[in-house]
Amino acid sequence: MYKRSLLLAAVMLSFCFQAFGASEPSQSRKLSALLEQIWQYQLSVDPIKATRYQNNRYNDKLKDLSPEALQAQEQRNQQFLARLKAVNDSGLNHQQKINKLMQMRELQNDIDLYRFNAHYMPITSESGFYSSLAFLPASAPFKTEQDYQNYLARLNQFPRYFAQQIAWMKKGIETGRVQPKSVLVGFDDTIKKFITEDLHDSQFFAPFKRLAESSFSSAVQASLFTQGETAINQSVLPAYQSFYSFLVDEYIPNAKQDIAAKTWQNGAEFYQNRSDYYTSTSLDVADIHQTGLQEVKRIRSEMQSVLDTLNFNGDINQFIQYLRTSPEFYADSADELLMRASYIAKRIDAALPQLFYTLPRVPYGVAPVPDNIAPKYTTGRYIAPTRDDQPGYYWVNTYALDKRPLYALPALTLHEAVPGHHLQISLASEMQDLPPVRRYTYISAFGEGWGLYSEYLGKEAGIYTTPYEEFGRLSYEMWRACRLVVDTGMHMQGWSRQQAIDYMLENTALSGHNVTTEVDRYISWPAQALSYKIGELTIKRLRKKAEDALGDKFDLRAFHDAVLAYGSVPLSILEQNINTFIEENR
Repeated sequence: MYKRSLLLAAVMLSFCFQAFGASEPSQSRKLSALLEQIWQYQLSVDPIKATRYQNNRYNDKLKDLSPEALQAQEQRNQQFLARLKAVNDSGLNHQQKINKLMQMRELQNDIDLYRFNAHYMPITSESGFYSSLAFLPASAPFKTEQDYQNYLARLNQFPRYFAQQIAWMKKGIETGRVQPKSVLVGFDDTIKKFITEDLHDSQFFAPFKRLAESSFSSAVQASLFTQGETAINQSVLPAYQSFYSFLVDEYIPNAKQDIAAKTWQNGAEFYQNRSDYYTSTSLDVADIHQTGLQEVKRIRSEMQSVLDTLNFNGDINQFIQYLRTSPEFYADSADELLMRASYIAKRIDAALPQLFYTLPRVPYGVAPVPDNIAPKYTTGRYIAPTRDDQPGYYWVNTYALDKRPLYALPALTLHEAVPGHHLQISLASEMQDLPPVRRYTYISAFGEGWGLYSEYLGKEAGIYTTPYEEFGRLSYEMWRACRLVVDTGMHMQGWSRQQAIDYMLENTALSGHNVTTEVDRYISWPAQALSYKIGELTIKRLRKKAEDALGDKFDLRAFHDAVLAYGSVPLSILEQNINTFIEENR
């Protein structure tokens, strides 16, 4: 009887555990299945995104931008968001809660962009749909004959794709949702670079030039080569020509005269929405402006300290003018600039073990910004790999060498390569146990905040070897602080473009060319520039909090690993993670 009672109790206890745990696994499974369904849907409606992440089912397609297609996507996004909200958080662990929050955030952003008619304006001052297509020859596979046929099918869809984009831009003209005329000066020249006199010089023809290296028969090679010539001649070049003509004849003449996002329909609401998204906070943009002014004042004081060590006979602005005009601070050739960047990168590589326990597997290279986009492109950028057999790339802009100061190169390298974007993005993409929305989503405040914090780490790691390089670091930090002031100033407080340029020239050591390019970027891409300083200030604050709480137990390498352990996350989630790190290490 006693044994039977024990057995009965054990069975009942088992049922209790099953009943108690039933909701948790079911919610977890429900979330995982829903995240995968959303991911697969997103790949189906964004074929280039699918190719980028090595899902080759849609390699013969380009996105459908028809009104019906975009409306259908909006409805699906709303449905997905509602289903995510219905998943009970009580049945999710910490990682799963982040998964849910991240997916909801990205869906809401897509919904917001559609609501604000962002598709009416698919270009910024430096890039857009036309330049995104230029990555196709590098991202698409070219191992089989079918790979080439898929690529040809895409090239032949260029006229339809460009026509849809132009139709939305015409809608933008009708409603006033257009870029300011001031940021479009020279933009038509950028498009013209895609229209080559010889079709064989088109970057889209590059894969066909490699056919001779393939194992295809000579007949197949000849056929594909001819099909490639036809696609470039009849589809690609005419598509770019139609876009160029539209820009010159219609878009630029109808671009708006003022520069403020506030003057678009629902512009103030749109700007606050973009600020919330890019900073992953709910900070009021007026408060962000004030934070920028305070940071500019603090950094200017540190700049003066550097001048004091150099015994420079003049003030900060005279010193900045000296830096801008002295040939000794500039490379004589593109190769020299790239070699200096590569050498600095290797020095930083050697310092990484003292800063991190966990390092990524994927390496990175150093390469110039492509010539066709370099004139209006930023001074440097990180380009993540598109396949698992590719490295990441740290792009250095070699256009206008007299505007690319060597003293700023260490800070640029720390930000764009390591321990900045390459390290953070690669670690996130290598987290195989996380869903794609976690591995591949880039939250600007986290990623750019980390990049700016990485510039500061270079000081602790001994990367800055001269007062000029330290001044370059401060100038880069000042650059990001000024962004808080001029971005909010131009879009919400009535600042003119020239006022913003003058403010940047007054307070940073950036060249006049760089300042103009940057200001135009802020005008054409509202609020994105706010993310850098807000993110960096948050990471620095959390580090001090951990240092104060842990004292001698604080481990810098462990702290950095904790910051990056969950991939790119909103700043509120980062704060939760660091609070947990502190409690676990007390």
